[in-house]
Amino acid sequence: MKKRILGESGLEVSALGLGCMGMSANYGPAEDKRQMVAVLRGAVERGVTFFDTAEVYGPFTNEELVGEGLAPVRDQVVIATKFGFDIDPQTRERKGFDSRPEHIRAVCEASLKRLQTDRIDLFYQHRVDPQVPIEEVAGAVKELIAAGKVRHFGLSEVGSDTLRRAHAVHPVAAVQNEYSLWARDVEAEVLPTCEELGIGFVPWSPLGQGFLTGKVEPSATFDKADVRSWFPRFAPEAMKANQALVDLLNRVAAQMQATPAQIALAWLLAKKSWIVPIPGTRKLHRLEENLASADIELTADDLREVEDAAAKIEVRGARGTGREQHA
Repeated sequence: MKKRILGESGLEVSALGLGCMGMSANYGPAEDKRQMVAVLRGAVERGVTFFDTAEVYGPFTNEELVGEGLAPVRDQVVIATKFGFDIDPQTRERKGFDSRPEHIRAVCEASLKRLQTDRIDLFYQHRVDPQVPIEEVAGAVKELIAAGKVRHFGLSEVGSDTLRRAHAVHPVAAVQNEYSLWARDVEAEVLPTCEELGIGFVPWSPLGQGFLTGKVEPSATFDKADVRSWFPRFAPEAMKANQALVDLLNRVAAQMQATPAQIALAWLLAKKSWIVPIPGTRKLHRLEENLASADIELTADDLREVEDAAAKIEVRGARGTGREQHA
């Protein structure tokens, strides 16, 4: 597996990471824990060194799964997790945002225990908290880094202005925003800011919640535990209209003897050398399919062809989870 460095942070990771959320939450009932541990360890065997989780996935259960799955290989991998929500420890109900410094410190301690580790390699603010200045957030993480409990600071679903303010307090190693062929708004400001400041970029949902794999039929329905059951982009009319993007990926994939998912990921990898997608999966054969995208080289002409065609397709339906509204 090829390696990449997230911006100027010095944090080296596999060119593709593994998003672990779907193993425990948001895409229907959680999978069998033993099977998911096997997928995690299978990913390591195949060269994946970058694993993404969060306290809110479950809540808490995904961190526990990742901690158990990676404990035997802890020193070989980079684990990213996230803070920023107010979660009732008894009911596990999410009650809103909370990025107060004292809460960040408490989340860090709890995450360390669930992850069975003594340090968090990359600690993201999951969503911007409009009640807490980003300078206070960055300052709290800076203290955790000084204490050796966190190695790098990250932000998720952030705008460029807030990113600059945070980076001025402590260097941001990576930004994790949604980015794929059907979610390209980061290209306007966030990606240029990352490039200017030397910050890595980690696209979440790089396969469009699975839609860009071509495996989701426009007539598909989803379990009520699956977030796609209420995402506007997965309404029947929207999926029917958005099928044009899958058709495009299918055409390019046929030319390159690849799959639509591989082309969608190869497109992201070709955009910048400091972009590291984190597609999620519960199946080893899908993991292998995704990882093979790192060996697909899209030329400048290939990129232009894909983007010219994609520009003529209007994506229908709002994103399921919006980015920061305050910057």
